[in-house]
Amino acid sequence: MKKHTVSIILIIVVLLCNFLSAEEGMYPLSEIHKLDLQAKGLEIELSELYNPDGISLIDGICNVSGCSGSFVSEKGLILTNHHCVYRAIKNASTVENDFLENGFFAQNLSEEFPAKGYTVRITESYRDVSDEVLNVINKNMTLAERTKAIEKKIKEIITQVEAENPGKRASVSEMFIGKTYVLFIYNYLKDVRLVYAPPRSIGNFGGETDNWMWPRHTGDFSIMRAYVAPDSSPAGFSPENIPYTPKKVIKVAPEGVNEEDFVFILGYPGRTYRHRTSHFLDYEYNVRMQFVAELYEWQINAMEEISAENRDIELKHLSKIKGRSNTMKNYRGKLLGIRRMNLIDNKIEEEIKLQEFINSDTKREKEYGTVLDELNDIYKETKENSERSLILGYLRRSSNLLSYAYTLYEGAIELQKDDVERESAYMNRNIDMTKKRLSLTAKDFYAESDKILFKNMLERSANLPLHQRISVIDELLYGNDVSHSKLITNNSPHDPTDISPQGETKRGEYIEQIDAFIENAYSKSQLAGEEYLLELFGKTPDEIRAIDDPFIQFAIELYPLYQEQKEIGKTRKGALDQLYSKLIDVKKEFMGSEFVPDANGTLRLTYGNIRGYSPRDAVYSYPITTLDGVVEKTTSEFPFDSPERLLKLHKHKKFGRFGHPKLGSVPVGILYNMDTTGGNSGSAVLNAKGELVGINFDRAYEATINDFAWSEDYSRSIAVDIRYVLWVLDIYSDADYLLEEMGVN
Repeated sequence: MKKHTVSIILIIVVLLCNFLSAEEGMYPLSEIHKLDLQAKGLEIELSELYNPDGISLIDGICNVSGCSGSFVSEKGLILTNHHCVYRAIKNASTVENDFLENGFFAQNLSEEFPAKGYTVRITESYRDVSDEVLNVINKNMTLAERTKAIEKKIKEIITQVEAENPGKRASVSEMFIGKTYVLFIYNYLKDVRLVYAPPRSIGNFGGETDNWMWPRHTGDFSIMRAYVAPDSSPAGFSPENIPYTPKKVIKVAPEGVNEEDFVFILGYPGRTYRHRTSHFLDYEYNVRMQFVAELYEWQINAMEEISAENRDIELKHLSKIKGRSNTMKNYRGKLLGIRRMNLIDNKIEEEIKLQEFINSDTKREKEYGTVLDELNDIYKETKENSERSLILGYLRRSSNLLSYAYTLYEGAIELQKDDVERESAYMNRNIDMTKKRLSLTAKDFYAESDKILFKNMLERSANLPLHQRISVIDELLYGNDVSHSKLITNNSPHDPTDISPQGETKRGEYIEQIDAFIENAYSKSQLAGEEYLLELFGKTPDEIRAIDDPFIQFAIELYPLYQEQKEIGKTRKGALDQLYSKLIDVKKEFMGSEFVPDANGTLRLTYGNIRGYSPRDAVYSYPITTLDGVVEKTTSEFPFDSPERLLKLHKHKKFGRFGHPKLGSVPVGILYNMDTTGGNSGSAVLNAKGELVGINFDRAYEATINDFAWSEDYSRSIAVDIRYVLWVLDIYSDADYLLEEMGVN
């Protein structure tokens, strides 16, 4: 017995060390006061970093439509990433005025370009609402009812808070799954304008080749400005609006940083999954990420091929291509990282030890003994039906016309309900944004690529195994005679594994049916027209059903299937909420301490040092790149085609005050061991004094694994050095008035 106790203690010590070093790193506001950052190198008081009763650095940090940003002037100037502003630059571009290729620079306020669809949020306050949310649950509820009750209560809280705080935006974020919920109130700015963007050959230097890679030489920054009404209240775009005055301006430090300097980030990281189980990781690794990476690669190639000879068509596809490319490479980096870190097996080992701890106490075993097994069962069931559900999920995302049609029909049904009963996109607070999304995507619609991507998804459906067939699609292609079709064997669609001549004939005829359906659907549909699309939004279900449009009729047929999937999802979430809530409790008991919740899009702090790493055997990467490296990489071909002016300035060593005294060149990129993920793009990298020294934009390829685990050996994030930002603005672009506005004299 004594030997067994010692063993358990050793397990706890080992895992505690592992959790503290590898899981904690994205600290929510509620945890900042517990940190001894001065001991790590911070030179300001914690109250200067975050002060709920006064002004602090937090007030100078913002969320820019899902990215992060920082206010760097008293006139609402925002520094963020070029790739975060990409859609705004693209929307401003035409073949004649190609700002995406050549860059954009507003010489004064009147020339700033409206960034339609962009919003800015600034965190104002937060409070725990866990009891309010969880008190709506009762033991007689089904799992799906449990999920719906929580969702409804969250909507009620948000609606009430926004009614009490006109112009503000509220959000309730789940911190620990099924256990803790926090209400955040944001100042919400809806008039955002593009001020400056470097040319593509600087802002996206290296393109997808260098994406997620180090060393990096990309000037991934752009500048926006937030506006408000003349009375300083949040308002949509108007020529009468005035620049927003932030509570706090982040000071820019033109001297930059050096190796091993202390740095920290305040930003809005997206999602991490570090408290999920090995069964979740197994599903992600073996199923979902593999599927998405392969699908996106196919779609990227298709869109690039159709865009190759026409810049106007290319502009319509660029946002989609860039987004999919980023996800594809990210997922492949994660797949590599999971293998490299042996993450699934390590999780299994941790869970074995956790189960031993649970089983070592009778009371504990009764409470938590089956939690891990029950979680395993849920992910096993998810995995077994994954092909069908993934194809259904990505079917709507792959065709704009189908997506429009489904939004119109779903919206028609949802708008008949009370506001808090609706899906979030159709609540009164979100309707304008939903319509804007429809409008913006309609501007980029291109029928030929939409057909190709849609056809591919229908073909994938045709190749599903018999037990996962999507009957609605089969019936759509064959009508009421589906059971007697030439392609049906034993009253079921053909088996895609059948390689006999008869099987190939069936498959060929099936493709012919798909082609015929697509040609008919696209020739008859009018949903590509932006005005017509917006005219239909908000009509009643009966009015939508009466429209003779193939895509609307297809969406109507699909609707019950998606509702069924949604119900399955709510049941699954209800079960996961209960199980993960228990898992969190027993993990805390096992570790003997609290730990940081997964990132969830709320404001977080992470800290570390400017530090290199060894990504491979016998290779060490220094943490600062320079303009010399840009020139070394430069060729005459995309994506390494630096501007001629940049090359001349480098040749004549026109570095101004932004050259590094030891490196003898302008620093371009910096590398550090901070804990970041998606959503941290655009985050201010701050020095020990709380001054801006870089703009976070990426992770090293090995650090894509951050979403699942953090490693001191491999987890490195990348920023554009503030000295390169200022050099491009001042020396390259002669945009010295922007430096003056930022207080860089």
